[in-house]
Amino acid sequence: MHRIIYILFFLSSLLNAQNIEESVATYDLSGGEIIQIKAFPSVYISNRNVNVWLPDNYNENQLYKVIYMHDGQMLFDAKTTWNGQEWGVDEWATQLQINQETPPFIVVGIHNHPKLRWYEYFPEQAFSISDENQQQTINKLLDSNKYIDSLLADNYLKFIIEELKPYIDNRFNVSTAAKDTFVMGSSMGGLISLYAVCRYPQIFGGAACLSTHWPGAHIYDSNLLSDLLLHYFKVNIPKSGFHKFYFDYGNQTLDKYYPKYAPLVDQIMYDKGYSSSNYKQLFFEGANHSEDAWRSRLNQPVNFLLNP
Repeated sequence: MHRIIYILFFLSSLLNAQNIEESVATYDLSGGEIIQIKAFPSVYISNRNVNVWLPDNYNENQLYKVIYMHDGQMLFDAKTTWNGQEWGVDEWATQLQINQETPPFIVVGIHNHPKLRWYEYFPEQAFSISDENQQQTINKLLDSNKYIDSLLADNYLKFIIEELKPYIDNRFNVSTAAKDTFVMGSSMGGLISLYAVCRYPQIFGGAACLSTHWPGAHIYDSNLLSDLLLHYFKVNIPKSGFHKFYFDYGNQTLDKYYPKYAPLVDQIMYDKGYSSSNYKQLFFEGANHSEDAWRSRLNQPVNFLLNP
């Protein structure tokens, strides 16, 4: 059944391909090339830019693994970002492949919508276990009467699965197997990365979640959002056997709120049967919540996900 659905997605992407325009991005890169798609069309979410990073030795006869990354405008060139920082994806991806530390891979960076980022990245199914009183409390916390009704994470994932991934699979020489397809993000991007594997375990073989924002939104005295998130993932994270998960956190700026969640996440993963071979959670003393911090350790999740 999954194969039939995927074929339909693939055919749909071919029909939409004529509306997609590519160009070579003029980013300041340390290696590789970026094919930029401006305003990738979608019926599920607002159109948005997508950057596809290819290594210098990209070869049409080579099958590449794929990492889908959120907050795509923050990945490659600090001169173009709002805070003058970047993940350094091109630097790390180039170095890792030149040194043959990882199998060959490409990176698909999906730009966020600044005004809708929280709505698209918060795992909306986590609210499925909440009762009416809890939902009223959440809406009050978030200062909105219809916050929960405005969530877009499921549609955001449908965009990736039904529209973007079939296009990438058809346009570039990549492996379509789940074992070669990964998703990665930080903060709220960590939540949506984990959510992606829970919702589509047959599509993604693993997730890297850096500085995962377990509080769920702003920092409140209430633990309601984090409790809902942890309960959802406790129920829905796939059992050990096929997937790989990487988590990390620091203890400065926003990351200072995260250490208390680490043992809870460990327990969830161990209860699912995960071990050091397919699960890792690292603590980085003195690390803050920034692209510079994630850049300093990006090799760790990439190595962990892509290597056996």
